[in-house]
Amino acid sequence: MTTGSNARTCPFDFADALEFDPTLRELQTQESVSRIRLPYGEGEAWLVTGYDDVRTVTTDRCFSRAGVIGKDFPRMTPEPIVQAEAINVMDPPDSSRLRSLVSKAFQPERIERMRAHTQHVVDGLLDRMAQQGHPADLMEHLAHPLPLITICEVLEIPEADSPQLRAHARTMMNVTAQNRPDAVRAKSDLRAYFAELTARRRRDPGEDLISALATARDGDMVLDDKELTVMAMVLLITGQDTTTYEIGNLAYALLTRPDVLALLRERPEMLPQVLQELLRFIPFRKGVGIPRTALEDVELGGVTIRAGDIVHVSYLTANRDGRKFDRPDELDFERTGPPHMTFGWGAHHCLGAPLATAELEVAIGTLLERFPRLALAKPADEVQWNTTSIWRYPLALPVVW
Repeated sequence: MTTGSNARTCPFDFADALEFDPTLRELQTQESVSRIRLPYGEGEAWLVTGYDDVRTVTTDRCFSRAGVIGKDFPRMTPEPIVQAEAINVMDPPDSSRLRSLVSKAFQPERIERMRAHTQHVVDGLLDRMAQQGHPADLMEHLAHPLPLITICEVLEIPEADSPQLRAHARTMMNVTAQNRPDAVRAKSDLRAYFAELTARRRRDPGEDLISALATARDGDMVLDDKELTVMAMVLLITGQDTTTYEIGNLAYALLTRPDVLALLRERPEMLPQVLQELLRFIPFRKGVGIPRTALEDVELGGVTIRAGDIVHVSYLTANRDGRKFDRPDELDFERTGPPHMTFGWGAHHCLGAPLATAELEVAIGTLLERFPRLALAKPADEVQWNTTSIWRYPLALPVVW
């Protein structure tokens, strides 16, 4: 056993299109559990890379997300994104109570209604893109507006408020050191906005998702005011940010793989499984997200993790684990292996995954059906990629048809 005295400094700043981060690759290859230092926060952390070990950390009660609250834990952003009342830093049974309440707002029949509405929004956005003519930026015309329109309508956020809310969310995801004061202010402003909005919906509920959460009951349990405020913030951020970037990533991945485009045009019914395999394959973020704290000494991957140690997992490396996925660095649309971890795992698997999946299927499916000759308007190596966020995505994606 080793306690890992030689920590590796990991900026995790690789942003070369959708290529896999070579530092992550090296860590995954050398050890399934490694000692790392990150750009911000105090001390060192463990990084867990293998699929089975990631599954252990995300499901075993020996590892606590609540344990990181109030700590200056190693992280990617200058200001911690997490907030104490958020579901994504709760442990069972507290997180189970909230998930039970929130899941009532993501029932299959509600997702199907949202899918129909998403189709209407996508049709309108692509109508406008076609009217403008090509070349057109797919990020501007589809990837950016669709998730924001959808989540703001689901939450019934006034259209005039949405640009500022999006700006706050992006500021919180910025990894540059000089951004910290802005990130602190953005988080505070978002919280104040949603505290006022959720209080109004509690008093006078409507048909929106915030009202559904405000009135949701599981026996005698309801969300308290702070939980409701932070849950609405989480829904806004995760409901538009990540889906925006995945639309861009998926479109780029398809437009740079003519064989996959040809397959989808010949067999459009394969779109759901093609998208799931691409979601496994695409390195959608930089580095790591919210860590956990070990509550007791644990042996994992040949090392001893001590009680109180900070533990990060990498869903990116788990998705490329050759012990779980045959030829993990290749696309295989007939793959029958275990599910990918792009939406997380265990008690913190993304509750909005069904809605995100529906949005991605409608957006990409309609795009390819509407523009059967869609192609990049410039060579792939000229596409510019974001370098300042925790997310990987093209800044612009000019296309012709």
